Amino acid sequence: MASNQSSYRQIIKATSIFGGVQVFNILISIIRSKFIAVLLGPAGMGIAGSLISTMGLVGSITSFGIGSSAVRNVSVAVSSEDPEQIRTAASVVRRLAWMTGLLGTLVVIFLSPLLSEITFGNKNYTTSFLCVSITLLLSQMNTGQVVIMQGMRKLQYLAKADLTGMLAGLLISIPLYYELGPGGIVPAIIISSFLTLLFSRFFTSKVQIAKVKVDKSIFKSEGIQILKIGFMLSLSGFISPVTYNILRIFITRTGGIEQVGLYSSGFAIINNYVGMIFTAMLTDYYPRLAQVSSDNKQSKKVMNEQGEIAILLIAPILICFLTFINWIIIILYSNRFVVITGMLHLASLGMFFKTASWTIGIIFLAKGSSKMYFWNEFIANIYLLLFNILGYKFFGLDGLGISFLVGYIVFCLQVFIVAKRSYAFNFENAFYKIFIIQLLLAVLCFVTMEKMSSPFSYIVGILFTLLSAYYSFVELNKRLAIGEIFSGLMSKIKKRSVSY
Repeated sequence: MASNQSSYRQIIKATSIFGGVQVFNILISIIRSKFIAVLLGPAGMGIAGSLISTMGLVGSITSFGIGSSAVRNVSVAVSSEDPEQIRTAASVVRRLAWMTGLLGTLVVIFLSPLLSEITFGNKNYTTSFLCVSITLLLSQMNTGQVVIMQGMRKLQYLAKADLTGMLAGLLISIPLYYELGPGGIVPAIIISSFLTLLFSRFFTSKVQIAKVKVDKSIFKSEGIQILKIGFMLSLSGFISPVTYNILRIFITRTGGIEQVGLYSSGFAIINNYVGMIFTAMLTDYYPRLAQVSSDNKQSKKVMNEQGEIAILLIAPILICFLTFINWIIIILYSNRFVVITGMLHLASLGMFFKTASWTIGIIFLAKGSSKMYFWNEFIANIYLLLFNILGYKFFGLDGLGISFLVGYIVFCLQVFIVAKRSYAFNFENAFYKIFIIQLLLAVLCFVTMEKMSSPFSYIVGILFTLLSAYYSFVELNKRLAIGEIFSGLMSKIKKRSVSY
C-alpha cells in the first residue's frame, strides 16, 4: 500500500483543489445572479440568461468537443516524455481551438437575426448577438489553454486561472450593470470572456511550451483524430438534454408543470452539490488515465484507486443527505418542496452506482473509444428514459427516484461488462469491500429515515453518518498515511514560526 501512497495523495490533492474551485464557482454564480436580479430585474436576468444559453448551444456544436477530446492527445504526448511531441500536441490544440472558435463566431454573425427571432421572438437583439459572437472565439481559445494545462496536469495553474478569471469577470460585471443597466449585459459578457482568456494565457505561459510550426500532414492527422472523437462526444452530449425534454413533456402532460418544477429542483440538488465532486475529480482523473491508457494493467490500477477514493469521499456526504435532506430542501427552496424527499432518498442510493459507473466509463474516453462511449451513453439514456416514464406513471415523484436507482444499477453493470470484455477490467476486492460496507450503511440509514419518526430518526441518521465518516477516515489513512501528512504540515508551520 505504501508504494501507492503518492497516487492516492494525488487524487485527494486534485479533488480538494478543484472541489474548492467548484464551490467558489457556485458562490460566484449565486452572487452574479443576485446582482443581476437586484440591478436589472427579472427582464435583465431573462436577457442575460437567454444570450448566454444560446451562445452556449451554438458553441457546443461548433467547438466539436475538443475541450474533452484534445486532453487525451496532450496527456499521451506528456506520457511519451518527448518535448517535441508535447510542443506539437500543444500547437495542434491551439490551432484547432482558434479555427473552431472562429467558426462559431462566423456562424453566430451569419445567423444573428435568426437567433434573435428564435430566442426573443423578434429581431431586436440582432446587434447583441453580433457583438457577443466574439465570445465564442475567446471562449474556444481559452479552452485550448485549459486543455494544455489539464493534459499536462498543471492543476494549480488551472485552478488559479479558473478562480481569477471568474472573480475578475464578476468584479467587472457589477459596475457595468450598475452604470448601464440592461445595456451593460453585452459588454459584461464580452469583457468577462476576454479576462478569462487573459488569465488562462498568463498561467499557461508559466508551463513554458514553445510554439512550433507543425507540418500540415501531422496537423491534419492529429486534428482529424481530435475532431472525430470530439464530434462523437458532442453528439453524445445532446442525448441527455433530448431525453430530459421528452421526460419533462411527459410529466407536464401527466402531472402538470408544478411536478416538473419539483422534479427539476430535486435533481438540481443531487447534480449540482454532489455532482461537483465528480467534476473536481475528473480534472485530474481523465488525463492521468489517458497517460496509461495503452496499458490495461496500469489502467485497471488507476481506475481502482480512483473508485476507492470516490466512494470514500462521496459516501459520508450521501448518508448525510439521507439524514438531513428535509432541512436541505427547506433551506434551499421552501416547505412546499418537501414532497421530493422520498425521490431524493432513493436517488442518493443510486449515486453509489453512478459513482462506480462514472469511474469505469472514463476509460472509453481515455482509450479514445468515442464510438463505444457514444453507444453506451445512447443505450443508457434510452432505458433511463423508459424507466423514468414507467416510474412516474406508477409511483409519481418517488417513482423517479426508483428509476434513477434501478437505471444506474443497470448502467453500472453495462459499463462494467463492456470494460471487462474490451479492456480486461475488473474491480479489486478492496473496492468491493468499501462499496458494500458504505452502501449497507446508506441502506440502513435510508430505512431508518423512512420508517422511524423524528427526532429518533435524526439521532440514528447522525450515527450512521459518523460511522461512514469514521470508516472513510480509517480507509483513507491506510492509503494516505494522514498522520505523516499532518506531522509534516505541523513541522513546516513550526519552522516558519521560528523563522519569523
